[in-house]
Amino acid sequence: MSTVALAVTDGMLPFELSLAHEVFGSPLAGVAGPGYRLLVCGPGAVRLGRFRLEPDHGLDHLPRADTVIVPGWVDVDVPPPAELVDAVRAAHAAGARVASLCTGAFVLAAAGLLDGRRATTHWAHTEVLAARHPRVTVDPDVLYVDQGTVLTSAGKAAALDLCLHLVRLDHGTSVANTVARRLVVPPHREGGQAQFVATPVPAPGQHPLGALLPWALARLDQPLTVTDLARQAGLSTRQLGRHFQAVTGTTPLRWLLIQRVRRAQELLESTERGVEAVAAAAGMGSATTLRRHFNRVVGVPPDAYRRTFRARPPAEPAGPADPAAARPRR
Repeated sequence: MSTVALAVTDGMLPFELSLAHEVFGSPLAGVAGPGYRLLVCGPGAVRLGRFRLEPDHGLDHLPRADTVIVPGWVDVDVPPPAELVDAVRAAHAAGARVASLCTGAFVLAAAGLLDGRRATTHWAHTEVLAARHPRVTVDPDVLYVDQGTVLTSAGKAAALDLCLHLVRLDHGTSVANTVARRLVVPPHREGGQAQFVATPVPAPGQHPLGALLPWALARLDQPLTVTDLARQAGLSTRQLGRHFQAVTGTTPLRWLLIQRVRRAQELLESTERGVEAVAAAAGMGSATTLRRHFNRVVGVPPDAYRRTFRARPPAEPAGPADPAAARPRR
């Protein structure tokens, strides 16, 4: 069981703190035991807007955690408390994976954990973060950035994306998808997707892609092309590309590739099918093609991925996979 510590202090954003508590503090379906041991660590009673929170442990417990989550807070013009910065730095030095949600990136930056790394935060504060910490490469156009043992996210919904990404790294795609279904949110969005999208959630009948995306997900085993997608949506290929960029933050072909890799991940986790059969079911054509794309997107070969996440009894997947990158680490 992995220990996750939430680092809290006065003035933190209750939404980001609450969603992290919901993801890591609830039992994980398909995982033996609770999955995570959640600690709430702070310097004492803290104020979160109108709420008062009594942490379970002091900040000195952060170095004992496997993962430390730093939510954001309201006033980024106020330097983060030195005791929080020191505790987060000590946790990372002790081997913890440290992730910030929204403006929590300012704590990681103050601790020096973002020096020489890419990072992000809420779009409204990226310029401030970059000016205050010039050694940090601030990317204002992504939902989250995974730099191995240091991860940062944009605000609100993107913070949830990062939490689901962490679950996926630890427990695999099927478990992360189950968490997303419980929370009634999309399974996962790719970290490189833009923070701004014109139509984040297209609805059937209200957007040209509303019916197209489910149609394509149900046919991933078939040789779909951009022309096929455009014809189904009643659009030109150029119009299709514009709509895809606005809604998904990527191109139709890239979106299809990610969906096929995610389908392969679920099949590797939850069935006994050989790699050749998984490749066919995911629309990759051959095991060679699957291995090439899978290794590039996920970071490990299909066989290694299966060994990492094959602890559960085999069962056919309930539905299509989701568009997010994951790389097993634990």
